[in-house]
Amino acid sequence: MVKFLHTRIRVADLERSIDFYEKLGFQCTRRTDKSPAGNQLAFLELPGNDHFLELCHSPDYKVNVPDDLMHTAIGVPDIIVTCDNLEKQGVEIWPEGWREKFQGESKMAFVTDPDGYEVEILERN
Repeated sequence: MVKFLHTRIRVADLERSIDFYEKLGFQCTRRTDKSPAGNQLAFLELPGNDHFLELCHSPDYKVNVPDDLMHTAIGVPDIIVTCDNLEKQGVEIWPEGWREKFQGESKMAFVTDPDGYEVEILERN
């Protein structure tokens, strides 16, 4: 069977990106200061998941993420608790008025990482 193993994204500041994704529950499990291509890499995992996120930093690469290029998504057991915790850590949740929007059927919110990549947060029981 073929398995989907990881996703790589380019980041402008590796430490800043690691800090952001750790607020979402990711753990940095491995780092490489210089890959064969000369990049700094960080491998982030969510406990219990096989797929991981690879952050790639190259000092000579200018990161420019166009709006709505792509997004990742994470599932959480309680989206209100998760979003409240993120806001307490200074992470902006959108859309504006997300608490009121959660009164309906759809419980989803978004955050944007330091480089402009969107992360969708979905409630999954």
